[in-house]
Amino acid sequence: MATNDNIERSAPAYSAHPAGLQQQSSSSTDTGYPDEKNASTPVDQYAVDPEKQSTRVGSLRADSDESDQKPKNFLVAFLLRHWKKFFQAAGFLLFTVWWIYGLVKYRNTDGKGWLIPTLIYIAICMRVFFNFVPSSLVMRPVRTVWKHTAVQVYDRVPANLHHPLAALIAVAVFLIGTFVPEETGDNTRANRAISVFGLVVMLALMTLTSRNWKLIPWRTVIGGMLSQYIIAIFVLRTKAGYDIFKFISDMAGALLGFAKDGLIFLTDEDLANSPWFLTGVIPAIIFFIALVQMLYHVGFLAWFIQKFAVFFFWSLRVSGAEAIVASATPFIGQGESAVLIRPFMDHLTKAEIHQIMTCGFATIAGSVLVAYIGMGLNPQALVSSCIMSIPATLAVSKMRWPETEEPITMGKVEVPKNEEDEHTVNALHAFTNGSWLGLKIGATIVACLLTTIAFVALINGLLKWWGGYWGLNEPGLVLSIQLILSRCLYPVAWLLGVPEQDLLLVAELIGTKVVINEFKAFADLVDPKKPFIHMLPRSKLIATYACCGFGNIGSLGIQIGVLSTISPKRSGDVVKVSISAFFCGVLCTLTSASIAGMLYNEGMIDMV
Repeated sequence: MATNDNIERSAPAYSAHPAGLQQQSSSSTDTGYPDEKNASTPVDQYAVDPEKQSTRVGSLRADSDESDQKPKNFLVAFLLRHWKKFFQAAGFLLFTVWWIYGLVKYRNTDGKGWLIPTLIYIAICMRVFFNFVPSSLVMRPVRTVWKHTAVQVYDRVPANLHHPLAALIAVAVFLIGTFVPEETGDNTRANRAISVFGLVVMLALMTLTSRNWKLIPWRTVIGGMLSQYIIAIFVLRTKAGYDIFKFISDMAGALLGFAKDGLIFLTDEDLANSPWFLTGVIPAIIFFIALVQMLYHVGFLAWFIQKFAVFFFWSLRVSGAEAIVASATPFIGQGESAVLIRPFMDHLTKAEIHQIMTCGFATIAGSVLVAYIGMGLNPQALVSSCIMSIPATLAVSKMRWPETEEPITMGKVEVPKNEEDEHTVNALHAFTNGSWLGLKIGATIVACLLTTIAFVALINGLLKWWGGYWGLNEPGLVLSIQLILSRCLYPVAWLLGVPEQDLLLVAELIGTKVVINEFKAFADLVDPKKPFIHMLPRSKLIATYACCGFGNIGSLGIQIGVLSTISPKRSGDVVKVSISAFFCGVLCTLTSASIAGMLYNEGMIDMV
């Protein structure tokens, strides 16, 4: 009877946990009896341990709770797995609403309009679209059409005629765009013809002084000069072109202008707004270098460089490092743009270093562009000159110093490892390291500027003393480097198409820009107390283009200092190519001035 009672009491456990009975019975022998050491204690083989029973009941409750939480956990896992898609969808909807609202309300408002928001919205849509759709689905049909049309025509032309035919097409575009428009005022076809002749002379000079004219990449030269001309037409003759590039320059200038807030915190607002180079330019350089280091750490700039490398390799056959510096310099300046390729500096070829330095000398930065526009200079000329310098530097530099090595960024970008980056733990750490690097580069720039300008002053002092014995000590006729260059550059001013009565004045402005800087030349150009203000409109425009670049002796010191700081072991190569790059950079601005002389007319859109 006792056994029956035990069976009845354990029946619920048996019905609830049949596996428990199997486990309990497995502890005994095959005959069903317990072990010998427990033989003295009567044990029921059907009984269940209360502790194990409570444990199993608790596990059942836990399993029940887990089954209730499965929908919640699945939702969290789904959100974690697809959060990027939700974020992109939300951003797409937000910018769609922004674009529609702006298009309806600010379509005809000055300073906003519809063009820039529409271009931004199109870029966002394309980015979101290609996040979900492989780019090959779009590029494969385009590539197929290209191969069966343009490539077929190109292949049927004999290889030895490729460059001559391309040159003929470029010459035809230049001649049609230059001589077809009607004459207006001093913009005669004779003056335009002089500008065309001046461009030919400059290109011939580059060919004759090339380190190896047989290796000149004519595809890069022809494509670069033709691109320069087309950009000039787009910016000078259309409002859309001006608005687009003006917006880009404004955004770049605003980005660098944020450094002023940090300077105000350290000093005061009056000092931050002072026109000093030390307080107006150096803080922006330090801030930008820190920002670049952070963007490199998160991988954004590496992606950006890779895209540009492929595009420029396909179009102009240049390396990725050259492409990114040429594209960035007009917006962020010579010192900042060199930092973009810091991981590549130790691996660059001499031709690439020459190209990078040429870019720095050939244009001005977005950080000073707004200031020059505020001085009353033609904004069309300033903006278009910055953009025209991108292909111009690629063409001119490759003529003077052709590539003889194999760049590591040719066609694809392989970012070399940097020992300092390996020890960077996060983006904030990279930003902090960039701040220290920016401080060192800023100090180097200041030191190089001080010593270079002081050296020029020393030479002018010696020339003034020596010229005094020749009677060259009258006001306006003091022997100096500027005076010598103004006389030497007289033929250059004529080749640019400057009217005869303004030749000496324009030559003097170019000499001032080369010896001192473009700021002094622009200040003289708009100074009502100086004779430059009375020049013809054509002369003023050509002078603006000719002076729109960092090609001066002070910038020579900046370039050497920045590149040597970024890559100390390449400082010897930097110094070796610096004079040639300086000459090419000045010549690039002169080619832009020559093209401006071809396209200028009094009916140009006035954006002032």
